Amino acid sequence: MEFLPKEVREGLEAARKRDLKKKSRLRVRVDDEVFPVLKSWDNGFALDADRAPKLRGLVDLYDGARHLYQCLIVASEEERGQMRYEFKRSTAAVDRAPLDFAREENAPVGLIAQSS
Repeated sequence: MEFLPKEVREGLEAARKRDLKKKSRLRVRVDDEVFPVLKSWDNGFALDADRAPKLRGLVDLYDGARHLYQCLIVASEEERGQMRYEFKRSTAAVDRAPLDFAREENAPVGLIAQSS
């Protein structure tokens, strides 16, 4: 691609990023800002380097509107217009508080009180 004019290379790179954004439903949320994830793997993800700051710390990872993980991240490197981030910790998001006891498989769902 080095033989192509600079404007053409930039246009091709912009089209490639646009295509990656359309394919992915994953989003990273930091405070009130949301960034589309271009690529993801087991221990990290990549964002558009032009749009995303060098994030560090606690972020939330979403698939559309569904909260998947709360992650502690660090920026690792920039490669081909993508900023790569690695997970230091990734915790699955849950919609209810964890139990502090073991629930038996055949336990009743609730108790019915007798009225006097």
